Amino acid sequence: MRLRQAVLVASELEPTVRALMDDFALREPFRDPGVAEFGLVNAVFALGDTFLEVVSPTTPDATAARYLKRRGGDSGYMVIFDLEDLAGARGRVEQSGVRVVWQLDLPDISATHLHPLDMGGAIVSLDQSRPYGTWRWGGPGWTGKIGPGTAGRVAGVTVAVGDPAATAARWAAVLGVALAEGRGPALALEGAEVGFITGEPALEGICEVALELPGSVRRGREAIELGAVRLRLLEAGG
Repeated sequence: MRLRQAVLVASELEPTVRALMDDFALREPFRDPGVAEFGLVNAVFALGDTFLEVVSPTTPDATAARYLKRRGGDSGYMVIFDLEDLAGARGRVEQSGVRVVWQLDLPDISATHLHPLDMGGAIVSLDQSRPYGTWRWGGPGWTGKIGPGTAGRVAGVTVAVGDPAATAARWAAVLGVALAEGRGPALALEGAEVGFITGEPALEGICEVALELPGSVRRGREAIELGAVRLRLLEAGG
């Protein structure tokens, strides 16, 4: 069970893409034409073997457009997990009554998007890469194989919700993971953390994404604000 991809939503894609490339020395992103199905354009950056995606709505009735309006600006949007036992996770989803809003099964990857109102805080996607560690959403260089990525990784996300303990328990039950011990509500994951803090119910969402970066890229910076989401910067190996 890994946190594989964090997704941001921006009202304007290209200025955000250029800012991220300049700030974090990122390579040219993959742009997936398939997201047009959701009324979106996107850019996907590989950091190590994890991914940071930015989406932007192309139609006013897209879910992302409504989300931007509710959040009052650019924000966190979605969390994608890579699971070895997707069948088990899908079974837990069905048993829990959480609604599935989109599902896809391809030879090299499967995905299941869960309703944010049922999960709380964000769209959650349960994915399974085949072979494990590949990642179609990263582009042709990652489809059925492990490709190159810029030095760094997505190290965690923080979700603001009305009831952090209850939401953490719900995510843990659906994902089939334990809650982390000795800290606030958080999921115990391999190499990353998903934490939950108290936020206004009307403004629930991903409020922070943690990125682990080389010192030469981080340059002593603690964080960068991007609209309503904070990119917290950690030093690789720190």
